[in-house]
Parts: sequence; structure tokens; C-alpha cells
Amino acid sequence: MIYRPPPPEEPIDQGDIIDGCPVLSLAAFDAASLQPTNIAYAAARVIVLTQTCDFANQKATTVTAAVLRVAKELVDQGILKASDVKGTVRAGRVYGWYFLPGSDELSLPESIIDLRQLHTVRLDLLVALCRRGQRHARLQPLYREHLARHFGDTYGRIGLPEPYPTE
Repeated sequence: MIYRPPPPEEPIDQGDIIDGCPVLSLAAFDAASLQPTNIAYAAARVIVLTQTCDFANQKATTVTAAVLRVAKELVDQGILKASDVKGTVRAGRVYGWYFLPGSDELSLPESIIDLRQLHTVRLDLLVALCRRGQRHARLQPLYREHLARHFGDTYGRIGLPEPYPTE
């Protein structure tokens, strides 16, 4: 099984899926003063990306997290085609998006992790959400490492200014 539901008392770990996490974004700003004019707030389902060793060694007070977006909603909004979800996204060939299968048992729909928009969240906030029972599931080893590899590839790639010439 790709997921398991951890007990509320277990410490936060990489691959934890947590509901209701407050996510902020700068929705608008004044170009002259560079001051924010609108900060958007949403309670989102997120997945923890911070490495397990940082938690185990108590090196983390903040957590890197990414929002999970329901694949069907992305299709309904015209952002993705259903064939892309099953094809290129699931195969890991779309920059910054990572596919997670659904789980009827845990009431998780097929989802896309948006690695292009990361969020920094206080660790104590996520711990409080977990204690309230809002940790939905945990991605299991191997699947978690596969996600970590895709995350690393997303930010570790080197873009060339132009393709190599061919003959």
C-alpha cells in the first residue's frame, strides 16, 4: 500500500498529508511601493517535503510543504486533460507536478502535488493540526523517496540557454 494512516501522536515525517493547513500567497501588490495590497489565505491539503532526518535531528522549526490539488478539479478547470493525468503527469514528465493515486480506503482522490509553489509552514502548527486528527495519511517508504527524487530533480535541473546544435 502506498499510504498508511499514522496515529496522531506520531511525530511529523516526510510524506505526511495534512488537511486544513493555512497557506498564504501574495495576490496583489502596489508596483510603486512594492507593498502587498492583497494577501490570499486558503486552508489546503499539503504534503510534507522536509527530510525525515531534519525532524529526527531536531533541525527543523519550519517545514517545506506543497499543496495537493485534486486531479479531477484540474481537469474540470481545463488546466489538464484527463489523458495527461494518466500519461505524462503520472509518468513524471511534467515539470513540477507529481501524481499521487487515490485511495478509497482513506478517502483520498487522485491528486497532483504542485512542486512549483512551495510553502514554508511552522512545525508547531503542523503538529497541532496532526493532534487535531487532520493528518490524513503518510506516504510510505520507496514512494516517499520517489517523491523526494522528483522534488530534487525539479529544483536541481540545469536549463541551457538554447538546445545543442544538430547536423
